[in-house]
Amino acid sequence: MNVNQERIKMLQQEMKAAGMDMYLVPTADFHQSEYVGTYFKVRAWLSGFSGSAGTLLVTADGAYLWTDGRYFIQAAKQLEGTTVELMKMGQPGVPKIGEYLETALAEGENVGFDGRVVSVTEGEEYEKIASEKNGKVVYAYDLIDEVWEDRPILSEEPVFE
Repeated sequence: MNVNQERIKMLQQEMKAAGMDMYLVPTADFHQSEYVGTYFKVRAWLSGFSGSAGTLLVTADGAYLWTDGRYFIQAAKQLEGTTVELMKMGQPGVPKIGEYLETALAEGENVGFDGRVVSVTEGEEYEKIASEKNGKVVYAYDLIDEVWEDRPILSEEPVFE
């Protein structure tokens, strides 16, 4: 088992303890930036994929990475030897994240994510999907803090205009 698989396994244990069946990890910070500071490089830390765009979905028994065409080759190479399945956005037969949730989320299951790094629009979409399955979204806290022991600190650089 490689380091990324160990990290995903730790997250799956935390998910179970928190009552989450799936956990979304976007590439974003509190301001929805694509290029994020080290504190927010959670998806890269978990999966090993270091591209600037992508969303990781961890389920109780698997992990899936959505990224766009700029990163198909890089992602395939960086995910090689892991159990993370590459979901090539925009390709025939590859569902969008919401579409995947609609089919993969079972009755009564819950979706979790750090609500500070998911847009309102996406959060509402995920909440609608979960509620249609008599589940819920859990967004009040960041499970990554439970598994990433040496996580970099939030930037303390001054704000600039």
